[in-house]
Amino acid sequence: MKIVVIGAGVAGLAIGWRLAEAGQEVVVLERSQPGQGATWASAGMLAVTAELQNSGPDEIEFARYSNGLWPNFAKRIELSSGRAIGFVPRGALILADDAVGLAALERQATQSGLTILNAGQVRAVAPLVAGDIAGGLWSPTEARVDNRALGEALAIVFGKAGGRLLANEAAVRIEQDGTRAVGVRTAFGLYPADAVVLAAGAWSGLIEPGIAPVVPVKGQMILLTPPAGETAPAPVIWGKGIYAVPRGNALAIGATVEEAGFDTAITDEARRMLRGAAEKLMPGLRNWSLREQWAGLRPRAPDSLPLLGPTAVQGLWLASGQYRNGILFAPAVAQTMCDQILGRAAGFPAFDPRRFTA
Repeated sequence: MKIVVIGAGVAGLAIGWRLAEAGQEVVVLERSQPGQGATWASAGMLAVTAELQNSGPDEIEFARYSNGLWPNFAKRIELSSGRAIGFVPRGALILADDAVGLAALERQATQSGLTILNAGQVRAVAPLVAGDIAGGLWSPTEARVDNRALGEALAIVFGKAGGRLLANEAAVRIEQDGTRAVGVRTAFGLYPADAVVLAAGAWSGLIEPGIAPVVPVKGQMILLTPPAGETAPAPVIWGKGIYAVPRGNALAIGATVEEAGFDTAITDEARRMLRGAAEKLMPGLRNWSLREQWAGLRPRAPDSLPLLGPTAVQGLWLASGQYRNGILFAPAVAQTMCDQILGRAAGFPAFDPRRFTA
């Protein structure tokens, strides 16, 4: 089967890799460079606990399924690519400012089997946390990954599996014969296909607005580096409306949520907000230096749930709408999309893209 995947982010590359491993002829088309969009801009944490606090059962089930796939997914990528991707289960702390917030975390701990720490115990796990807190929820096995290294490694393993990756090759439109997708046209030519997978993140809606109802949601982050003799905390830390993710001996602080179209400009306002919140939580960060600031675009569907599966156009598949969980969901997205395209298994009904086009 000839398959064209549009988009070389973590989803497109992982799907392409699985399909190529299954013996399919796969071409991935990327509008810029592989792994340089939302994959590059993300924080890299596999936030099963924090990001899904207000999610429904379908998304929670999918997140737990994908999280269970991650250790083997990471191991296979590293073995095949020869690149380390920084997958480490160093835990996550979700902090509460007051008794009301802590009570909510206690209910979550009861449901999930996690541990509640008092303020003193929190500071034993993460000594930098010196701001005013009531306690926190401790998830000791939650992991993170170097998302930038992940994008590079996935491009390597996709190529080693026999896939063909074309950078700077933007899809202009999906060619159809009647009601069936038969290929993808770029400025440089036509790529015939038996199946097309649209996995272009926030740009999916520009290529097929009626099929992929996703909008871009901008997120800005900053990276802080310590003075000599200080080190970053081991776990990911959530509190004061931000998260802090260790990145080497630096600390990535994120992230804003902005509906600003396709604007990726960084702003002083976002930098001040992120740094101010981080310093309230960890006052010692006032002595840390700003090394980097960046912005990315997350793809969000109208109901904030993923869009994974066949569309109303025969032969056209959609893998988008992962919103804030693109890295966490990557192994499950790759597995479920490969299984569906090859007719091995059905997908997740709650994520069927046709729920918006029926």
